[in-house]
Amino acid sequence: MNGISIVIPMFDEARHITRTLGAARAAADAAGLECELIVVDNGSRDEGPALAEAAGARVLHHPGLPIGALRNRGAAAARHAWLAFLDADIEVPLDWLQQWQLCNERGDVGVFALALDTPSQAPWYARAWQRRSLPAVAAQPSSWLPSANLCLTREAFEAVGGFDEQLRTGEDKDLGLRLHRLGASQLMLRSPRVLHWGYEQCWAEWFGKELWRQGSHLQLMRTQGHGNWRLLRFPLLALANWLPTLLALSAGALGQFPLALMAALLSTAPALLLSLRQSARQLDGVLTVQLWFLHWLRLHIAGGAFLLSLFKWTARRPARG
Repeated sequence: MNGISIVIPMFDEARHITRTLGAARAAADAAGLECELIVVDNGSRDEGPALAEAAGARVLHHPGLPIGALRNRGAAAARHAWLAFLDADIEVPLDWLQQWQLCNERGDVGVFALALDTPSQAPWYARAWQRRSLPAVAAQPSSWLPSANLCLTREAFEAVGGFDEQLRTGEDKDLGLRLHRLGASQLMLRSPRVLHWGYEQCWAEWFGKELWRQGSHLQLMRTQGHGNWRLLRFPLLALANWLPTLLALSAGALGQFPLALMAALLSTAPALLLSLRQSARQLDGVLTVQLWFLHWLRLHIAGGAFLLSLFKWTARRPARG
């Protein structure tokens, strides 16, 4: 590995882009790699593009495109055989690319990523929600990896045709599943971690992001083939979880409080199971309770988003990386 092209899609990320680019450049220098920084701007209205150019990045302007198309435009303009995709609001550790080099030298992996964490000043719900996705082991194989920091060869990227440009979200899962079918080994390291500075700063932002993310299940299933019904497990669970909630509300309105309480407790059971599965390995009771509440909210959001997607409505959000 002699050089690497780092592709970063962006929309209104003036707060974070200088930090993101500086950390990526430092990681490439620490690994002894020639580094090409490519920012693909989606029509930013702030100073992000100017700041990116000042930080030494080549800025491509492609307003109005979905996230997969932005990443593909950056990859098409890249000149190195090794590709990395970063979100515009993260900070990679200094040894990010050194870790990837070590994995490649051992022949462990074809696609590589580090786990994400949030800065300590993030709200509790943002920190808890990020912690739920930490790998259970030091090096966790997977059938797909998130694209917040994704490393692979151009050969592997082109073998699957890059990102699906029709997907509004879930494009990283779609890419990973196609790579998995080709036999690519994919690995996420628990440490060192990437810091996610674009954490949700208020409840409205958390709610909006989840509504946007959960609107892609049907679209993702279509791209993977209609026989892949496993992709609908979560939205169908979310819809089923509405039933005890509606029963609790109805019973409460009719004054049948024992039934309302029983139904309300039943509606929290799936969220509790999800929370226990994700927090048990961290031995943190507070995290378990936090995730219990967040999963309960998410299940209701996901059910609504899935119903809306049946009528071709999805939350609108500019692709920002």
